[in-house]
Amino acid sequence: MIRSELIQKISEENPHLFQRDVERIVNTVFEEIINAMARGDRVELRGFGAFSVKKRDARQGRNPRTGEAVSVDQKHVPFFKTGKLLRERLNGEVE
Repeated sequence: MIRSELIQKISEENPHLFQRDVERIVNTVFEEIINAMARGDRVELRGFGAFSVKKRDARQGRNPRTGEAVSVDQKHVPFFKTGKLLRERLNGEVE
């Protein structure tokens, strides 16, 4: 599902809301998640999962084409851990 499909689905399920308002709400939620993660905060959505930021240290890597050693800088990467309810639904344990 992409963002526009999410907005469309929410709009269909809530006919009392204008689509432009639903779009603003969805964009605000995503922006707040992004801003929190940029600050290094953890974002938890109960039953769905938790977003966090993990630090990857600098290391020596290899160019797969040439085998030459290359330096890989330190970086921060997003990490998602599924919640119990999502994990159970994916595995067909809850209907």
